Amino acid sequence: MTTYTGTKEFEGATFVKASFKGATLRFSDVSGVTMRSVDVGGLDIDSHDLFFGSLYVNGVDVVPLVDAELNRQFPGRELQKAQTPEGLREGWVAVQDAWRATVADTPRDLVDAHVEGEWSLAQTLRHLVLATDAWLRGGILSMQQPFHEIGQIFTGAAEMGFDMSIFREDTPTYDEILAVRGERQQLVTDFLATATPELLAEEREDPWGGGWQPTVGDCIRVILEEEWAHLRYIRRDLALLR
Repeated sequence: MTTYTGTKEFEGATFVKASFKGATLRFSDVSGVTMRSVDVGGLDIDSHDLFFGSLYVNGVDVVPLVDAELNRQFPGRELQKAQTPEGLREGWVAVQDAWRATVADTPRDLVDAHVEGEWSLAQTLRHLVLATDAWLRGGILSMQQPFHEIGQIFTGAAEMGFDMSIFREDTPTYDEILAVRGERQQLVTDFLATATPELLAEEREDPWGGGWQPTVGDCIRVILEEEWAHLRYIRRDLALLR
């Protein structure tokens, strides 16, 4: 099958009686796409940014419905938007309990297995180490080099000019990953234990160098969003791998 990468040739295009059956779109921009009189049986959409916009199906914005259903499936997920120290602490406990159950229930022969194009459990835990480093150690604590060497960075980071020499080239063992992950989880727990409304309201710099000036509370909410999103991804993939 033909692969189109980095192309804008389809922007504004119209497809009539065309077949996209079985096609895969990854890291692609489909915002503003209009589909009329289409067959969508088995259509599978997965977007972390879904909740920042709208998605209309037969005239109904389904984003609030999806959000509510995910909150039902993942108790405590709604607290990723909490504005108080108490709410954020409660949300952190909920997502860590959910992760603890997932890690404990995954047999060792599946920790490195993955669905095509997705991260394994081991890689996902390494990415969550990186997310904590970026938003707590970098964003909140303003450490000049916040990243642990086993962190798993997002696809395309090298092309964006990120210094990849920070990270190890060899693959860490699963036990090492669990140890570092545990240390980073404890860092968040300890930070939230003494967080106050005044601290959460303080402004910080975007650790990725964007134009956003998040508050300390925003940085914690990003960590929570990362935790819940990747928990959903890995549970989805482990269900398929089992």
